[in-house]
Amino acid sequence: MQARLENPAGLLPDTMQAINILYKSAHSAGVDPDVLELVHLRGSQINGCAPCVESGARNARKNGWSDERLFTVAVWRETPFFSDAERAALDLAEHATRMADTPDAVPDAVWAEAARHFDDRQLAAIVLWIAVTNFFNRINVTTRQQAPQHWG
Repeated sequence: MQARLENPAGLLPDTMQAINILYKSAHSAGVDPDVLELVHLRGSQINGCAPCVESGARNARKNGWSDERLFTVAVWRETPFFSDAERAALDLAEHATRMADTPDAVPDAVWAEAARHFDDRQLAAIVLWIAVTNFFNRINVTTRQQAPQHWG
C-alpha cells in the first residue's frame, strides 16, 4: 500500500509548531509517560493507525516495557499487567476514541474512575493526549501513511 499524500504536517509546515505545543502541554502535567503511551497506543489500535501503533510499540519497548505489557494492550481488561490508574486511563481512552458507538460516549463511571487516579491537570493532559492521538490517527489513516519498515 502507498500513501495517498505526503504527510499533511509536512506539506503545511506551520502545523508542526502547533503539534509541538500540544505535545509539550500534554507531557508537562505530571502524568506518567507510560500512561500517555498507553492511551496513544490503545487509541491507535482502535483506529487502525499503523504508523502510530508502530511508533507507540517502539517507544514502549525503548522505555523498558515487558513483552507481556506490550503484547496485551489490546486486551488489557483480561490481563494483570496494568495498574488501576493505567486501567482507568485505558478505559477513558477507549470511550473517548469510540464516541460514536454509544449515546453516552464517556459514562460518568468511567470519568469518576479516572478522576480517582488523576488530578484535574493530569486528566486534562490525558484527554488532550487522547484527542491528539485521534487527530494523528485520522490524518494517517485517511492519507494511508505507512509504518516505517525497520525490520526485515
